[in-house]
Amino acid sequence: MINTFDVKSFEEFQKFGKDSVDASMKAFGAVSKSAQAIAVESVDYSKRAFEDGTAAMEKLFGAKSLESAIEIQQSYLKSAYEGFVAQATKMSELYNDFAKEAYKPYEGYVAKMTPAK
Repeated sequence: MINTFDVKSFEEFQKFGKDSVDASMKAFGAVSKSAQAIAVESVDYSKRAFEDGTAAMEKLFGAKSLESAIEIQQSYLKSAYEGFVAQATKMSELYNDFAKEAYKPYEGYVAKMTPAK
């Protein structure tokens, strides 16, 4: 004779496994999407930084005086620094969103597993 407790436990175990797989698949999708956004943003920033550096170098080669060259260099350094800070902030936000999205599928799942106080 099959004990009903055993059947119920088995059904709960099956549901636990299904919930685990579902949460993992959702998390994988979020991770994939976020990783792609981070990669695209990194490539775009690298391209912009290279283009800006090349333009600044061309201006430096065309400078007519030392003062003009110093001004061009200072302007480039200022804009490069501001661009870097903006990019670092944006990347920080992307990684923060990445972590939130990767964890989101597990929120309900973890809540079910955490014993009530």
